[in-house]
Amino acid sequence: MSWDSREGELTPSAAPPWLAPLVDQPDAVKKAYRRRIPAEVLAALTAANTTAAVSGTRRDAAVLVLFSGPQGGTEGSLPEDADLLVTVRASTLRHHAGQAAFPGGAADPGDLGPVHTALREATEETGLEPSRLHPLATLEKMFIPPSGFHVVPVLAYSPDPGPVAVVDDAETALVTRVPVRAFVNPQNRITVYRSQNTRRTAGPAFLLNEMMVWGFTGQIISAMLDVAGWAVPWESDKLYELNDAMALLDAQGSYGDAQQ
Repeated sequence: MSWDSREGELTPSAAPPWLAPLVDQPDAVKKAYRRRIPAEVLAALTAANTTAAVSGTRRDAAVLVLFSGPQGGTEGSLPEDADLLVTVRASTLRHHAGQAAFPGGAADPGDLGPVHTALREATEETGLEPSRLHPLATLEKMFIPPSGFHVVPVLAYSPDPGPVAVVDDAETALVTRVPVRAFVNPQNRITVYRSQNTRRTAGPAFLLNEMMVWGFTGQIISAMLDVAGWAVPWESDKLYELNDAMALLDAQGSYGDAQQ
């Protein structure tokens, strides 16, 4: 069985109705993600992907996108108590230090596929019990140039995932279940940019109580809100340079009602 295999690992029928749009259209998330990326940045990503593939530096990886919430509900309607599992990476790590992320990581030689990788890594990082989860679908692979990872997001659901916490503080600084309504709330949404050489890249970000979610993770969450029908209008022209946005988070400390 190849690492790309999903055979026997997915149970899409376990999805509650409110997650149906994401399960039924797994390729739509990547399309929504790509629509927000300027053409020149998308071309640079494609070129970097090709270079990594030719040089052999591209690596397989998977992340766990775990939603929790009620088993009932209606399609397109977000339950009040739905949440999403998010971590903050330790500041000492080589790649993406200090960033908010979905739990996950690089594939090991013995991994049977992206579902196996995502569950193994998430268990190591958060202490969750895989038997409490239902892997629903795998989203399309996405390439992340800084680390050379070719990442498969694994969409999963649990009515009750049980306790989660930091297992190894050398790898993870924070593990938390964030209410999905905090990502939907327009008061929490901004656009951040950073300059690299002569190119400036911008993308969606979320300012929350304990973290700023941006980059690859912010793009995926923003795309999922669109595809699931949960997104509401927000001021996309609220533009901050990355360091300024992080300083704003440090200065405020808590966003109070903006979390709700």
